[in-house]
Amino acid sequence: MRFDLIDLSLFRHIVEAGSITHGSARANLALGAASTRVRNMEDTLGAPLLTRWRQGVSPTQAGRALLAHARTMLSQAERLREDLGAYAGGLAGQVRLLSNTNALAEFLPEALSSFLASHPNISVDLEERLSDEIVGLIAEGVGDIGIVAGTVDTGALETYPFRKDKFVLVVSRGHPLAGRKSVPFAETLDQNFVGIDRARAIQRFLADKAARIGKTLRLRIQLRSFDAVCRLVESNVGIGIVPETSARRAAKTIDIGIIALADAWAVRDLTICVRKLDGLPAYARELVTHMRSDAA
Repeated sequence: MRFDLIDLSLFRHIVEAGSITHGSARANLALGAASTRVRNMEDTLGAPLLTRWRQGVSPTQAGRALLAHARTMLSQAERLREDLGAYAGGLAGQVRLLSNTNALAEFLPEALSSFLASHPNISVDLEERLSDEIVGLIAEGVGDIGIVAGTVDTGALETYPFRKDKFVLVVSRGHPLAGRKSVPFAETLDQNFVGIDRARAIQRFLADKAARIGKTLRLRIQLRSFDAVCRLVESNVGIGIVPETSARRAAKTIDIGIIALADAWAVRDLTICVRKLDGLPAYARELVTHMRSDAA
């Protein structure tokens, strides 16, 4: 049975993405080449590794067994890369970091820029996810470090405080809600919204909160950044929900009103989570230490 590290890495990406197409993109392989590798792996094993569905793929029992071994072997290969990287003059390692939208947009750029500047042999694979998804992926060993909302149950994961932020409502100065100091999220759902791209974690989070109330977000437009949301809110296209740090920064140059959300979930204590700090490669532990000191 001959599976090389490229095979194992590709298979892990496919299972985690739930799609051969997306998995091959993550592995930087052409779709045809990825499909051929998977078929060759199945032919070598003599059993299917994936169940193909119209919506994507999922691992068979044999595939789940392979995935567990693949993660172990890839982790060991990463440790080997770390130990030899300094001698080879290349990257000493890569950290897989999963983050929710708030931390990714507001706090991680500064923290990561200073870390990467002082660690030229380290790279960071950063992916945006919902907080509850991050907890599961860190527990499974898919990621090394997660940044999640403090309201999420992290189970047996080790956690450390990172930053604090909260969601606020932004409105144009002439909007009927502009004079309010606080408003419940449910009271905003009859309004038109300016939002972030539907695929972004924060937008999926807000859509879920609306669905729990039995309503939907009336999104008029989806944009790529919180600053762009604030600019269209200023033009009275709709109202928006953004991190308070984004709103305060935008308000220095954009004429918008900032209103507190009365819901408990709007407060965002951001938390670092890992499966086991001592089990991380040295460079990943250094990043955790850096983010904790940066927060302090």
